[in-house]
Amino acid sequence: MSIVKLNNRGVRSASTFGSISALGEMRFISKQTASSSSTISFTSGIDSTYKEYIFTFNNMHVSADNADFVWQANAAGGSGYNETITSAYFRSHFLEGGSDEFLTYNTTNDQAQGTGFNPLLKELGYDNDQSGSGYLHLFNPSGTTFAKHFISKCHAHGAVDSAVTNFTAGYLNTTSAIDEVQFKMSSGDIDAGTIQLFGVA
Repeated sequence: MSIVKLNNRGVRSASTFGSISALGEMRFISKQTASSSSTISFTSGIDSTYKEYIFTFNNMHVSADNADFVWQANAAGGSGYNETITSAYFRSHFLEGGSDEFLTYNTTNDQAQGTGFNPLLKELGYDNDQSGSGYLHLFNPSGTTFAKHFISKCHAHGAVDSAVTNFTAGYLNTTSAIDEVQFKMSSGDIDAGTIQLFGVA
């Protein structure tokens, strides 16, 4: 039998149930708000304090139609946001009109020891009511023994008026500590949206 603890208002606590961090407690570190931003970089707050870090994306809006929301990282002391990544990507897709439904692996959006920015949200629309949200989960970035694993799940209101759920996972193929992460769009700017960084205790 499982036991779910409730707080004094009768609500399940994030540390016990219902969190994207499984059974861990998410602790807020920082937040950045986009405003026609070419990039958003987190250059502090990722250290050995926690073994897991989670970035959450809320209503990311692009300035150029059909752009992708992407990310990369720097190892400690590094620059250029060009760490070596091996990743896999698949997505589900469904048009507002009720057609073109599919679930597919997309080889053009994975990397095999690549150094490019890795996709999180594909084919975002730039209409006023279109945006994308989700999360990126980075495991033990300060460790110096293993590669740095990540998983992400995001959802977009696509450029062709579609519901697109994006799944990507992989690893940064370095044993050096990762201490910086950058986000941007494949074209245009991040017109609006917020990114929050949490540590998982």
